[in-house]
Amino acid sequence: MTTVPIPAGWPATEAEAQAVQDALRAEVVLDEPGSPPGTGRVTGVDVAYDDERDVVAAAAVVLDAATLDVVAEATAVGRISFPYVPGLLAFREIPTVLAALDALPCLPGLIVCDGYGLAHPRRFGLASHLGVLTGLPTIGVAKNPFAFTYDDPGVPRGSASPLLAGADEVGRALRTREGVKPVFVSVGHRVTLDNACAHTLALTPRYRLPESTRRADALCRRALKEATASR
Repeated sequence: MTTVPIPAGWPATEAEAQAVQDALRAEVVLDEPGSPPGTGRVTGVDVAYDDERDVVAAAAVVLDAATLDVVAEATAVGRISFPYVPGLLAFREIPTVLAALDALPCLPGLIVCDGYGLAHPRRFGLASHLGVLTGLPTIGVAKNPFAFTYDDPGVPRGSASPLLAGADEVGRALRTREGVKPVFVSVGHRVTLDNACAHTLALTPRYRLPESTRRADALCRRALKEATASR
């Protein structure tokens, strides 16, 4: 487990954080398709918090994209680096997520975030932010639609409908299990939306959420429990 300090010069106010988002948003790459689903590696990242103890734990779990077997995993623990502000959650998570990724013994391949990419008020959610900082292909697969609208997809697995900000498509509502609430997929960096949805389906053979997210969620919760046990 890696212990992470808050980086020097990290944004301390909403205005500073929004300025960082505005500066980095222009670096998002939207014209690369990304790797075919079921090939290479896929890495899930997730975080867990203990606000009372000012602790955040991040996990990165690398899966073989073909088998969904775990290839490697790493965790990092640090202080919460930004207050809770909707639309600025990346600033609470990125330092520890980057440290967990850096601790991996192998390249992560595609990164799947439990959150948003372009489906964000300023079109620069965690998946986009992480993609720009690392240069890696990233997607966001969220549990809810945030402030965006959508028509309910068809009942069969694989059905999808646009996730809309006004008239603009910022992602898709994607049915990963027949008759079960959809997930909300958005592009982060260096992946098309079609491919992001295909990857999401490849990662959900049995459950609503991607295996990458499920495994990273369990690991970061365990890391947080261990880190706070003696506090």
